[in-house]
Amino acid sequence: MNKRFIIMLIIALLMASIAAWIANLWIKEKTQPQKTFQVVVAAVDIPFGLKVEDYQLKVISWNGAVVPEGTYTTKEQVINRVTKNNFYVGELITDKRMSEYLAGSMLSALIKKDHRAVSVRVDDVVGVSGFISPGNNVDVLSSKIDRLTNKASTQTLLQNITVLAVDQDLAQGNEKPTVVRAVTLELMPDQANLMVSALQEGTIQLSLRNPLDIDVVTVPEKVMALTEPEKNPPKKKRLLKVIPW
Repeated sequence: MNKRFIIMLIIALLMASIAAWIANLWIKEKTQPQKTFQVVVAAVDIPFGLKVEDYQLKVISWNGAVVPEGTYTTKEQVINRVTKNNFYVGELITDKRMSEYLAGSMLSALIKKDHRAVSVRVDDVVGVSGFISPGNNVDVLSSKIDRLTNKASTQTLLQNITVLAVDQDLAQGNEKPTVVRAVTLELMPDQANLMVSALQEGTIQLSLRNPLDIDVVTVPEKVMALTEPEKNPPKKKRLLKVIPW
């Protein structure tokens, strides 16, 4: 028998054996029952900043190798917690998007640990013509006038600050502009001190950020002259006028 033919036959048998082994593994994988987990999902649309009730939840079976991280297995684990985002029908409820409610207003449950909620009075200009809504991020600009030089200085006081509430509204997703009287911001204690000082020394302006823009950059202080008295004004030349006699 041809030696070359024998080698080709051995290779063909080897390849066939490998293919059969792979096929057998695939069949076993498909025939084995998948693990089933119980997970809690939204039974109805659940808005932001709401204490969750029983009727808003349901438990379903989740088929897969592992259960998604941070999910709940019973409705009792979720009831009376406060939503930190909007949930839609059938969406998984996860702990990162929920907050524990102990007592007081719903707003207190939405404040991050070691943060404070500080409300500032605004008008249609400071509030970006009413386009700021809960969940937005803003920069805070501070302006004040130096009484000695009569110059106004403006600087970026705080950056990427979360808006917790607009007036008494915690709802997100309001696309229509609404002129409001107050905006509540989520600040660290030292940031709250800066904010109160800025309000006492001058005025503030809120600058709305793009949700994807989370970078904090160093912004130099911008100085704008208002009615600065002229320094070292040029001396007027005196003209000698000859009067004929």
